[in-house]
Amino acid sequence: MRILVVEDDVPVAGFVRKGLEAEHYAVDIAPDGEQAREMALASDYDLVILDLNLPKLDGIGVLHAIRPQKPSLPVLVLTARSRIEDRVESLDTGADDCLIKPFSFTELSARVRALLRRGPRVVEAVLRVADLVLDRVGRKVERGGKNIELTSKEFALLEYLMRNAGRRVTRAMIVEHVWNLSFDTSTNIVDVYINYLRKKIDGEHAPHLIHTVRGVGYELSCPSGAVM
Repeated sequence: MRILVVEDDVPVAGFVRKGLEAEHYAVDIAPDGEQAREMALASDYDLVILDLNLPKLDGIGVLHAIRPQKPSLPVLVLTARSRIEDRVESLDTGADDCLIKPFSFTELSARVRALLRRGPRVVEAVLRVADLVLDRVGRKVERGGKNIELTSKEFALLEYLMRNAGRRVTRAMIVEHVWNLSFDTSTNIVDVYINYLRKKIDGEHAPHLIHTVRGVGYELSCPSGAVM
């Protein structure tokens, strides 16, 4: 799942990003309100973590901008403002939850999981292809009922492939979405991680789900006619 963290305090943003990435989330950072508004409207995020005190456009302004166009996007507000009125204003403007600074990452993580389980997006929480199941909120992967342990990047790569099941994805698309980088034709990082996944996902199971598309990239799909 992809989370947008809107925070102008560099140490706090780094702390939140490091913790979320350790729990296998893909994280983007916006250091001001204007950039946050543009990123939230231009990309499909599963959650926004939003500071209120921001340069250029404050958190309330960001909420006013994104909520009409993305009414189901979960937003968790972080704020150093302790007044009840400020929290009420955030919730009335469209925030789904508020967390007061300073906070523990354990509580932040629990609130993130709770928000991701709510509402219409719960339909997207579990991805399935044949007997392969990926729980995006619980961060679990099973095939044939057997648990499969994946690293953070392996999980992110498999999630991207499963979200695009049945479609061909290029190496450039994978690098952009999983590693947040521009594609370097000299790197074989995608092929390396595909091989890691194949050993874990397809190694002991049939049919194989991860396929190479020559000249294009990869596709995750169940062969037609396969009996599951």
